[in-house]
Amino acid sequence: MATEASEPVRRRRHGKELESALLAAGWDELVEAGYARLTMESVAVRARTSEAVLYRRWANKDQLVLAAIEHQRDANPVALPDTGTLRGDLLALLTAASEALAGFFAIAAAAAFSGLLVDTGMTPAQVRARVMGDQRVPHTRTIYQRAHRRGEIDLERVPAAVLDLPFDLVRHDLLMDLEPLKPARIRSIVDELFLPLV
Repeated sequence: MATEASEPVRRRRHGKELESALLAAGWDELVEAGYARLTMESVAVRARTSEAVLYRRWANKDQLVLAAIEHQRDANPVALPDTGTLRGDLLALLTAASEALAGFFAIAAAAAFSGLLVDTGMTPAQVRARVMGDQRVPHTRTIYQRAHRRGEIDLERVPAAVLDLPFDLVRHDLLMDLEPLKPARIRSIVDELFLPLV
């Protein structure tokens, strides 16, 4: 006996697939509604699931938001350039990171200023560490090691603070302006500030 056409049956999501869908829904809700209006219920509705499913993974909205931010960051890594020179690699990496992370920083900063810091009891440095993760470390280490092997820099003589400088300045500008850095600013960081020090 034929049955009437109805909505297709949704396949149940499990494990990493489900978690990824929940975190994507959390990010989308954060972008569209903002931190203050985001609720566990609104994320559950967007993800087409129940609040109980969310609460089994995250104790509250703050944990969900931080996890969604981390998931978004990890799902969109900045590619590692290989131009053949330290200057070229830094210009390419700083440009790509600036363009990729500007919108991400705007959302994360808005969440922090909308109550995430107060609600979690975290300091701005702790939130920054969660948001940034250690994503930049493998890239910078690789770029600097390649430059060291080419004889462009001596990693044993350059202080860690100097090696961090280009990335700290880009992060500062992103947090202050919430938009990609201008090419002239990136060239200035590399050519006028960093390279003379190394």
